[in-house]
Amino acid sequence: MFVKKVVPSFVKNSRGEKSIQIEFFTYEGRFKASAPSGKSKGRTEVASYNSKGIMSSMRMLKAFCPSLQHKNFIVKKLKDLEQLVKLMRKFETKEDKFGGNVNYAMESAFLKAAAADNKKELWQFINDDVNKGIRPKMPMPVGNCIGGGLHSKTIKGKKPDFQEFLLIPKEKKFSRAVTLNLRAYGLAKKLLKTRKRNDENAWMTNKPNEEVLEILKIVAKKYNLRIGIDAAASTFYKDGYYNYKNKNLIRDKVDQADYMEKLAKKFELFYLEDGMDEGDFSGFKEILNGISKVKKSKTLVIGDDLTTTNLKIVRRAVNGKAINALIVKPNQIGSILEVKQVVEFCKKKKIVMIFSHRSGETMDDTLADYCVGFGGQFIKAGIFGRERLIKLKRVMDIEKKLKN
Repeated sequence: MFVKKVVPSFVKNSRGEKSIQIEFFTYEGRFKASAPSGKSKGRTEVASYNSKGIMSSMRMLKAFCPSLQHKNFIVKKLKDLEQLVKLMRKFETKEDKFGGNVNYAMESAFLKAAAADNKKELWQFINDDVNKGIRPKMPMPVGNCIGGGLHSKTIKGKKPDFQEFLLIPKEKKFSRAVTLNLRAYGLAKKLLKTRKRNDENAWMTNKPNEEVLEILKIVAKKYNLRIGIDAAASTFYKDGYYNYKNKNLIRDKVDQADYMEKLAKKFELFYLEDGMDEGDFSGFKEILNGISKVKKSKTLVIGDDLTTTNLKIVRRAVNGKAINALIVKPNQIGSILEVKQVVEFCKKKKIVMIFSHRSGETMDDTLADYCVGFGGQFIKAGIFGRERLIKLKRVMDIEKKLKN
């Protein structure tokens, strides 16, 4: 793969903030990727940018990218990404860290170019089963329907404490699943009597958690959907207590785990993400143990802030039986090769993988290729909004090509 030039630039994300975009120009064409930005971040996530900020990262990129011009990379498989990574790490030893978002954009654009050089799409290039003639299974969408927490503003002084109230179809066709979520999203608007959306395009409300779940249950029943929550419990945890502002009450660790179990049973939650503070492995284990005792329970107990796509932490959570499912956010760890290691571990341990967007998204659809290529069972990319729909459309395009 002969690199003509590499061009870094700024793009705006869905919150109007600056993000990094990288473009590779090769004989096969122009290949670009940009990085999302999270608002709700785990403490163990890699830094998004250089310690001096995004402008410093850009200055570093403008110094580094010319060194890639006219280089010829022999890239036949994902592991060959190491060639680029070594050059970036060598540059960092003289300068400073690029940051996880820069790594993500650079590696993604490079892999898109490499895939094209091998006459493949990105999802095919990173998928180990394609060469064996095995077709990948399509994921199901996890759609953020109603929002609260850090992603939403207060309405009349209140909002739900939980960050996301989610809809999860169970369909054979991904395109059909997306359609159902959109219809359900429209019904939720009518039931909530709202027109206000948050920064992930979920509906905003001032209702407490359980009232929102009651509405979500009505919506889900009409369209035969499963429901779930991303509690993002770390965002309202302080000094050993969970502070529920909507109803002005507090819960300790034991109460919180018990409350999560009760909600899972009462509302038949299929999906329960970050129900405890991000450092509380035993709390996650308590929830999983309690839910597992329920007959025929298929609830996914999911780590995100807990695990931050970090293999060492993922191992601890899985081996300690704290989770049975995992959020994968590639820019959380800032290395596609490390994402691959996490994926391989999850497959070995039969841990369900949910590839996830961030709240500050760009018009980049690479997440869809990573989800399909790495074998994610779910893709969490919202329900509405151009930055969300472009990722869902990419999965639909892949699905269509596989059927032709």
